[in-house]
Amino acid sequence: MKALRLLFLLPALASAQESIERLDPALDAILDPQAKIETLCKGFDWAEGPVWDEKEQRLLFSDVPRNTIYQWKEGDTEASVFMKPSGFTGIGAYGREPGSNGLAMDAKGVLHFCEHGDRRVSYLTPGGGKRTLADNYNGKRFNSPNDLAIAANGDVYFTDPPYGLGGEQFRELDFHGVYRVTPQGVVSLVTRDLDRPNGVALSPDGKILYVAQSHGPLPVIMAYPLKADGSAEGGKVFFNCKDLKGPGLPDGLKVDAKGNVFSTGPGGCLILDPQGKLLGRILCGRPTANVAFGEKGKRLYLTSDDRILRVALK
Repeated sequence: MKALRLLFLLPALASAQESIERLDPALDAILDPQAKIETLCKGFDWAEGPVWDEKEQRLLFSDVPRNTIYQWKEGDTEASVFMKPSGFTGIGAYGREPGSNGLAMDAKGVLHFCEHGDRRVSYLTPGGGKRTLADNYNGKRFNSPNDLAIAANGDVYFTDPPYGLGGEQFRELDFHGVYRVTPQGVVSLVTRDLDRPNGVALSPDGKILYVAQSHGPLPVIMAYPLKADGSAEGGKVFFNCKDLKGPGLPDGLKVDAKGNVFSTGPGGCLILDPQGKLLGRILCGRPTANVAFGEKGKRLYLTSDDRILRVALK
């Protein structure tokens, strides 16, 4: 999210050294003590929404201001264009962040998109075109779908903050919701309690929905128990980032097979155990938007401002 980058530009410039901060010995079971942070490619306006394509062995990620999705493969020194336009197909310009943001693969390997400019959640068809999954709630268009997580049954949970709106004149909803849409396109509201819902992820058993809030006065990661029908019960704070130093706010997040939560936030990427204890941080020295697991969980990819980083996992 470019707004976060602008907000924390000066601290990021002042501290661009990457390192790993170890706060608990339990981190050694996740990150090798000798793990290094690799820079794979750089030169982007604001890299976001990474997803690993296992079939093609490549990383796909959005550059939101450029309205482009890039791809990177092992051995590449630069990323190449995968899709342009990625999130706005209209005529002329639409705001500063018109492109796709969050990307995700379902169990069948179908690529899904959160699109800022076209204000929808969509997916890639076998013929190479996009099809809209959802673009409104009760007849009112979404603000700018930001990030998404796909349940085992194909339900898509996604957030809808205002960051990609081309201007207030385009707003149709007076809140920023978290939604669920079924594979048949039926949309339901999960919660409207957050001011700036952003990253979203599911626990390994699909019973908890995590939502990161990129809101300066209340920078938290929330946990919502999910009922059997996919709706949510009252949420609780899983982790509060208010006392952490460093550029950035809670943004994108993913959960590994053991329930550990990897969330971007102050300083880079936070690593939390299933109970919400902070085990350590991958310090990127700049606002970091999102993360993705790759190569069957052996690598963590990070979209960190203008570059793509990678860290080996155990």
